[in-house]
Amino acid sequence: MANIEVGGNSYETDEEGYLVNLSDWNADIANYIAATESINMSEQHWEVVNFLREYFEEYQIAPAVRVLTKAIGKKLGADKGNSEYLYGLFPYGPGKQACKIAGLPKPTGCV
Repeated sequence: MANIEVGGNSYETDEEGYLVNLSDWNADIANYIAATESINMSEQHWEVVNFLREYFEEYQIAPAVRVLTKAIGKKLGADKGNSEYLYGLFPYGPGKQACKIAGLPKPTGCV
């Protein structure tokens, strides 16, 4: 386990940098994790991160990339529901990177 320091507070993460306590998450933590992933959060990034948090709240699981891509397409439109768009935002994997920034567990099937 490791800790990150954000806004004068310490938060526990696992060995890969995912938050241990999902309830610790906030926008400052998201921005901090994004920066460690070399991502400058834009409105499009937040759209995906917020979608993931809503999805997790409803289903209690982080979606695999294929499921994420289809679900984004249904909710946000076909222009955003494709791998090219999502990998453009999260180059190291939309499931893995976006879930980490969203404060969610690593999706099943992500290596």
